[in-house]
Amino acid sequence: MDAFEIAIPDAELEDLRYRLAHTRWPDDFANDDWRYGVNADYLKQLVQHWLEHYDWRARERMMNALPQFRTEINGVPVHFVHQRGKGPKPIPLILNHGWPWTFWDFHKIIGPLTDPAAHGGDPADAFDIVAPSLPGYAFSTPLRKTGVNFWNTADLWVKLMQQLGYERFGSQGGDWGSFLSAQLGHKYAERLIGVHLHTPAPLHFMSGRGYPKEDFSEDEQDKVQKMRRFAMGETGYMALQQTKPQTPAVGLNDSPAGLLGWIVEKRRTWSDCGGDVESRFTRDELIDTVMLYWVTQSYHSSARFYYEGAHDLWQPAHERSPCVEAPTAIAILPGEITYPPRKFAERYYNLQRWTEFPEGGHFAAMEVPELLVEDLRAFFRDKR
Repeated sequence: MDAFEIAIPDAELEDLRYRLAHTRWPDDFANDDWRYGVNADYLKQLVQHWLEHYDWRARERMMNALPQFRTEINGVPVHFVHQRGKGPKPIPLILNHGWPWTFWDFHKIIGPLTDPAAHGGDPADAFDIVAPSLPGYAFSTPLRKTGVNFWNTADLWVKLMQQLGYERFGSQGGDWGSFLSAQLGHKYAERLIGVHLHTPAPLHFMSGRGYPKEDFSEDEQDKVQKMRRFAMGETGYMALQQTKPQTPAVGLNDSPAGLLGWIVEKRRTWSDCGGDVESRFTRDELIDTVMLYWVTQSYHSSARFYYEGAHDLWQPAHERSPCVEAPTAIAILPGEITYPPRKFAERYYNLQRWTEFPEGGHFAAMEVPELLVEDLRAFFRDKR
């Protein structure tokens, strides 16, 4: 594996500026509440910020402050952050992102997790952090191998951790990272010190089966309604990316404003922001995510992660109960997109911790980093 530093050529940044300045905007009306999708007036404001105020070179330097590396495992390019902890016995912990996230979504929690003393914590709670880019995402590119999905990415991560000298480790994640972490806890329970999840769902979710209805208590019916509304009004992107991901890729790889709209709409809808996306993310943070997809031209391969998962369905490695045998913690956030019934979670996972956060949504590490750090510390504290 080789040390890696982000260094985007000036010519690419100039091309980006030209494309942004010459965006051909669609007409948008009766859409102040975003009911039809991203609001054009707001998107124009973001593009103006991108052109006039956003400083990629400054953001690039911030990203390069994290120690990054690249390697190849089974023909798959893998980019990752590897930050060693400062404490008497750091626990190796792999952080797993989702879509449309990147490794940079973890930058607010890496410091507190690796160096607790510098952030008002106890050095005994230190972690060694490994934060990979999923295959086909950002700098884990170019991915030109088919069939790479969440459950076989777990096999790659075991090899990555072994290469780094970690035979046993913990795993954390939301979105795809939740399924990937759960798969590690299912197939490689003996290697997993613990698994921490938000956005938990059954590993067979792409087969169309969800939670058993009878597992929801009366007190959980509001969560059933939230998930029903999400399924009815917010899953068009998933249907598209599971079936024809290359078609939208033509437009989103060509138009930075289009890519910005595609991603920012999800940041607004899936976060605990009450409709004000900037209450959870700064404009620079919103653009950071889009930049990491843009400069790597990785939308198409990130979207194929859905296609590959839908066309090669997860199969269990064993039929034992619980399905996820590794010690498991689940964080429930009010702005999340899925909510497991407690009864199901106690049966499906080796559940040892259940925490209901007072705030936060789908992008927990960016939205409520302090709450997530404290929950991770508490869960792993007795596992050293």
